[in-house]
Amino acid sequence: MPNTRLIFGFHAVTSRLRQNPDSIKEIYVDATRSDQRIRGLIKLAESQKTHLIVCESQRLTNMSGNRRHQGVAANIDASRSYVDINDVLDTLTEPARLLVLDGIQDPHNLGACLRVADAFGVHAVIAPKDRAVGLTATVHKVSSGAADTVPYISVTNLTRTLRQLKERDIWVIGTSEDADHELNDVALSGSIAWVLGSEEKGLRRLTRETCDQLVRIPMLGSIESLNVSVSAGICLFETYRQQATTNTADKI
Repeated sequence: MPNTRLIFGFHAVTSRLRQNPDSIKEIYVDATRSDQRIRGLIKLAESQKTHLIVCESQRLTNMSGNRRHQGVAANIDASRSYVDINDVLDTLTEPARLLVLDGIQDPHNLGACLRVADAFGVHAVIAPKDRAVGLTATVHKVSSGAADTVPYISVTNLTRTLRQLKERDIWVIGTSEDADHELNDVALSGSIAWVLGSEEKGLRRLTRETCDQLVRIPMLGSIESLNVSVSAGICLFETYRQQATTNTADKI
C-alpha cells in the first residue's frame, strides 16, 4: 500500500489511536485473542471509527517480520506532521530541549532513545537521513508509543542543521569519552541540543567539530562506553535536574 507503513504492538497502536487516529488506515487483530487488553483496543478503535480487520496470527507474523506483534498491527499514513525542525521550534514557549542522534542504525536503540526523549520532555529528535535506521515498525514497537508523541526529524545534512540550531541560540553539546569536562561540571541552562553518536563509533568528525562543547559521562567501572539510550537518559536527566533546581530557586 503506497504512502503507508506498518506499526505493531499494543503500545504503538494504542498511542497512535489516541494521538492521531485519522492517520490509521486499518488495524489488524489476532482472531485468537479475546482477552481484556484486545477488547479494550477494539473498543477504542470502534469509537474512532477505525477500520478493523480480524486475521490469523500467522498473517500478523508475516506482516511484521517477527512474532512480537502481540496480536495487533496497523497500517498508518507514512507522512509526518513535522518536516523541518523550525516547525517545532517556532511553536515553543519554553527553552528547547532536543536530542540529536548521529549514526544510530539499530532500531532497538532508536526506539529506546525515543522512549527516553518522551520521558524527559524532549521537543524533537533529530537524525540524518543517511546512515540512520529511521522509523521502522520495530522502532515503533520498542518506543512504546513515543515514536508518535516525539517529533522525529530526518535531515539531509546534520552539520548544517546543528549550525542552524546554534543560530537560534541553542547550545549544542556532544558526548565523547575523551572530552575535557565531565557532565556534572557543566551548567545546563537555556535551550540545549544533546548530540550522541553510536556506541561503536561515537560522533562523526564534522558533527563533533560543530558542537559548542563536548562532555563525558563519568565512568567508574571497567567498561568503556554505555548504550546510546542509557547515555541519552543520563544527559537528559542531568539537564532536567539542573533546570528544575534553578526554577525552584528562582521562585524562592
